Amino acid sequence: MLNRTILMGRLVADPELKTTANGISVTSFRIAVERSYVKSGEERKADFIDIVCWRQTAEFVCRYFSKGSLIAVEGQLQSRTYQAKDGTNRYVLEVVADNVSFTGERRDNSNSAYAPSYSQEPPMAQPSPSYQSGSNSDFQEMPFDDDLPF
Repeated sequence: MLNRTILMGRLVADPELKTTANGISVTSFRIAVERSYVKSGEERKADFIDIVCWRQTAEFVCRYFSKGSLIAVEGQLQSRTYQAKDGTNRYVLEVVADNVSFTGERRDNSNSAYAPSYSQEPPMAQPSPSYQSGSNSDFQEMPFDDDLPF
């Protein structure tokens, strides 16, 4: 069976680092993930997804991300139930993150908010001339030897 979830969205609030009774770091936060389809004449809609991070991943998120930050999350979808203080049973569906990444966005030094970077993309590296020509003379014949290390 396969249970992998990959999301990219913006944090709706600052993440807060907490510690369990056993001393394990944990944080939970919500991201807004825009839908790719927009009906004609309507605004783009977003889904709000709950994320949980443990240990070093939780510490990383709390250190480098804040409200409005664009974040990429990879993890597993998990569901759980619990009883609220008022006695009602609650159902929760959340992503337990294994890997969290920056998305290439740069922090604006003039303020603390993240803003999309729409500057010119860096030029692509040009391949070496030997690869551009595509001739066989650019390569050497490898001698056949039974003593290869692999």
